[in-house]
Amino acid sequence: MNFMERALALAERGRGLVRDHPLVGAVVVAGGEVVGEGWYAYDAVEHAETVALRQAGERARGATIYVTLEPCAHHGRTPPCADAVAAAGISRVVVGALDPNPKAAGGVARLRAAGVEVDVLDSAEARRQNEAWRTRVALGRPHVTLKIAVTLDGRVAVPGRRWVSNEESRRLVHELRASVDAVAVGMGTVRADAPRLDAREVGATRQPRRIAFGHGDAGGLEVRSGPLEDELRALASEGVQSLLLEGGPTIATAFARAGLVDKLVLFVAPVVAGEGRRFLGDVPLAVRSMDARPVGGDVLIQATIREP
Repeated sequence: MNFMERALALAERGRGLVRDHPLVGAVVVAGGEVVGEGWYAYDAVEHAETVALRQAGERARGATIYVTLEPCAHHGRTPPCADAVAAAGISRVVVGALDPNPKAAGGVARLRAAGVEVDVLDSAEARRQNEAWRTRVALGRPHVTLKIAVTLDGRVAVPGRRWVSNEESRRLVHELRASVDAVAVGMGTVRADAPRLDAREVGATRQPRRIAFGHGDAGGLEVRSGPLEDELRALASEGVQSLLLEGGPTIATAFARAGLVDKLVLFVAPVVAGEGRRFLGDVPLAVRSMDARPVGGDVLIQATIREP
């Protein structure tokens, strides 16, 4: 068994529960056997490490704990997890990613000072699991995903068709909406399409905030008219960690030019439009990593622009 992968899977159980806190999973291993597991669920208060250590009991002494995020070193709603790990007699800690929050960071140094061996993996998977939280903590703004449906020749519309992408792709968009704190477009899209921006027919447990950037009547959407960076910081202060940007080329180019796009999600349809606007203006986007998979007849491309 890959114990860090198990810890990451446990951390996912907290998704939708941790509010503005990070997902964290922990696995205690003694003699090659899992003897304790835990994950963070906000309402339960206890952190993943303390849950796993309690389950392990005396078997924690001399064991290794795999934890997806650096154990905290501060006293918040609970005492420092780093102290709990050291007190349990853990001999080795494997950390998936360091904590970017200066208020909570320092657990690695605290553990090493207590004589505990610590290995930091700095795993891309561990960082991306908390990409929205990490972006808000590090940059003071929401993590922005730019979503666009395009043709093979990069156009955002097909003459004679209402939709560029297929039904399966459109359902995935509703799942994306259900997973984020806010969905946004520009005023051009508001005037052209009067979008609802809600998550429909995917069993959404909550609806995202629905935002229009620009000036004018937004047909019931929340209007944000200030500079983009200022508005994003204001949204972050209101608890918005993740924003799905669904607008057309104008707002997409404005975000890209300002360096405010963290991830690109393209639904590429197998059709050539031959005319019309391209999805992005003349703005370079440095892609850090990328993957692609089929969605019906479309291809879904997800590209990381900024590592969390």
